[in-house]
Amino acid sequence: MLRSPESLLPKLVVAPAFVLGFAFIYGLMIWNGVLSVTASRMLPNYDQFVGLEQYRRLFEMDRWWVALKNLGIFSVLYVGGALSLGLTLAIFLDQKVRAEGFLRTVYLYPMALSFIVTGTAWKWILNPSMGLEKLMQDLGWSSFHFDWLVQSDTAIYCVVIAGIWQSAGFAMALFLAGLRGIDDSIIKAAQMDGASLPRIYWRIILPILRPVVFSTILVLSHLSIKGFDLVMALTAGGPGYSTDVPATFMFVMSFTRGQIGLGAASATMMLATVAAIVVPYLYSELRGKLHDR
Repeated sequence: MLRSPESLLPKLVVAPAFVLGFAFIYGLMIWNGVLSVTASRMLPNYDQFVGLEQYRRLFEMDRWWVALKNLGIFSVLYVGGALSLGLTLAIFLDQKVRAEGFLRTVYLYPMALSFIVTGTAWKWILNPSMGLEKLMQDLGWSSFHFDWLVQSDTAIYCVVIAGIWQSAGFAMALFLAGLRGIDDSIIKAAQMDGASLPRIYWRIILPILRPVVFSTILVLSHLSIKGFDLVMALTAGGPGYSTDVPATFMFVMSFTRGQIGLGAASATMMLATVAAIVVPYLYSELRGKLHDR
């Protein structure tokens, strides 16, 4: 049976974007995988197949292990901090406070900025010679010191602070939307049974918000793994390479050191990390929907 032109028109309109998107996303993923098993340096070299040699070199580099350690620190603190602060702000706004619209705008404003702007702003704020430390000393607190940004063992925590400031409002918006979707009668019934408000949120509201929590963790985890612009704007991977993360490691190796094969191997490992987070989540969601049917 022939379909009418009207039914085919939407598919024809969407088809070019779908094909191009599929080619550029998945095609480049495959290309990156191919580069990671070659001896490519300044330019791609498809003649020298080296198997897993680039991965062996990758895991023998101290700089890569520093990048993985920083990713673990940043991911745990960034996701946990943004999640906790966002939930706290959402619960606060859910109490029908005055000027809620203004406060919601203030909390959401950092999310409207790019990570480049956030990193640059916090680089000024945390700079000991011109930021918070200098301000407090100029105000008379001469013993105040906050030089984390220039210390190799604490600089990564400055990245965490800037990241939480950027994304807490996003988490708040998701949690607030979830809270506004819960029937008030549930809270009132629990209060009539003598439950305190903290206990209601902990034992009743949070379990209801579990899908929102999972979705927020998924998005924040994805942002933390591919975090590049925030680190480059705030520390550029320094001091030295003490704040390197896999994304900055991949950029430096591919475009500064002329080690395209090694950079491709690190990018493949990043892809595998993202897949390890996303695939189980999608599997559980699809399995749950099929089970509901």
